[in-house]
Amino acid sequence: MSENKLLVQRIGLISLMNLLTNLGGIVLLPILTKNIPVEEYGIWAQVNVTVGLISVLILLGLPHSMIRFMAATKEREDIQESFYSVLLLVALVGTLISLLLFHLSEPLAVYLFDNNLAVTKILPVIVFVESLNAVLFNFFRASQRIKLYSLFVFISMYLSIALAYYFVTAGWGILGAVIGLLLSKAVIFVIMFFLILAEIGHRVPNFGKIPEYLAFSLPLIPSGLSDWVINSSDRYIIGIFLGTAYVGYYSPGYLLGNIIMMFITPAACILPVVLSKHYDENKMEMVETILSRSLRYFLALALPSVFGLSLLSWPILSVLSTTEIADQGYMITPFVAVGMLFFGVASILANIIGLVKKTKFSAFIWIMAAALNVGLTVFLVPRLNILGAALATLLAFLFVLASTAYYALGLFPVRFDYRFILKCLFASLVMSLMIVFLSPKGLLEILGAIAVCAGIYFLVLWLLKGIDCDEVKFIKNMFGRGS
Repeated sequence: MSENKLLVQRIGLISLMNLLTNLGGIVLLPILTKNIPVEEYGIWAQVNVTVGLISVLILLGLPHSMIRFMAATKEREDIQESFYSVLLLVALVGTLISLLLFHLSEPLAVYLFDNNLAVTKILPVIVFVESLNAVLFNFFRASQRIKLYSLFVFISMYLSIALAYYFVTAGWGILGAVIGLLLSKAVIFVIMFFLILAEIGHRVPNFGKIPEYLAFSLPLIPSGLSDWVINSSDRYIIGIFLGTAYVGYYSPGYLLGNIIMMFITPAACILPVVLSKHYDENKMEMVETILSRSLRYFLALALPSVFGLSLLSWPILSVLSTTEIADQGYMITPFVAVGMLFFGVASILANIIGLVKKTKFSAFIWIMAAALNVGLTVFLVPRLNILGAALATLLAFLFVLASTAYYALGLFPVRFDYRFILKCLFASLVMSLMIVFLSPKGLLEILGAIAVCAGIYFLVLWLLKGIDCDEVKFIKNMFGRGS
């Protein structure tokens, strides 16, 4: 099987699982918003962004090192040493930070979680288990076991949905949703850990690889924290200035705009491993080809999605949540969707910086972007309400894209097909006219409009010769036998 075909198949598999995972987030939205007050949904959003923040600190960027250095590792002992060194170090750091969180649960409940102490006391356990899960997930990525990786991501999402539905409808409210989240993460940890244990066996590591791993990963911590600041800190700021109810208004619109991430996540999972292998083997032409194709396919899918999500934001939110939430939050979606488009392009180009091991520059970009985001959010939220937070997010991602492109393309040139981008934009505009004409309202009308408009978009793109026969054959490879 050709390497191009294998790459496309893996990206296709992760794309499918990522689609189902994102749909899971959409499925969970009405379960929560229609069964608990908007203030409690705001607490749910705060729990998730807090888990994301603390996990970044606990992981020390080490999953990135696993992917960068384990991709070419073949010896069983080296794999054991790498995996158990990282897992035990993360477990140690996770224990210390989780204990600190538990000790601070009362003030955290007051300032961030609307005085819900029970939820705040469960939070440290979720953070600890989530950090360990991140190591296990990235073991499958590093070893290119994409089917298993995708399967466990899928199970984790839908198990959490099932448990949240059970506890919330049983009358447990936000506490039940959080307990369901913890149980789902614990179950998936047990399954993944024993599967890895059966595959590679056990070993007491000597931590000899940790200095090299930390030298690569520690500069990425500011990047991870800054990414969290841009994506999630706005919930904290909104909560402080406006209250948890407005976090509840803001989060569904953000969730809808964030669907654009489903198009970049597959490439983000696969590209670091594949590109590292080709770069280390000095196959520079293959590296350039993969990067340029990744940009092309991402933009072909993301551009029409930005138009579609922006125009359908209110009807989708009114169906999935409440009219009150739709009225308050539908304008958030266009800003977030465009921001995620910028982030997607920047993420693909950032692989260049990782390949040449210039991770300190990535850290600098993200630190500056985070500072810009926080400053703008604090300035704009009191003036523009939750729309100010969305605008700040968009501007921060624009800065990330401009800075990353300027530096990365100076290190390794990548082809941009500007004629193809213009064709995608024109096809998206034609599709948008159909959305305006149809003006769908209910769920079936929305789904029908999405299907019709997707067909129109690809038809127009085909007529403009944005997709040729060779490309169709290349894409069809993802439906062949995978690995």
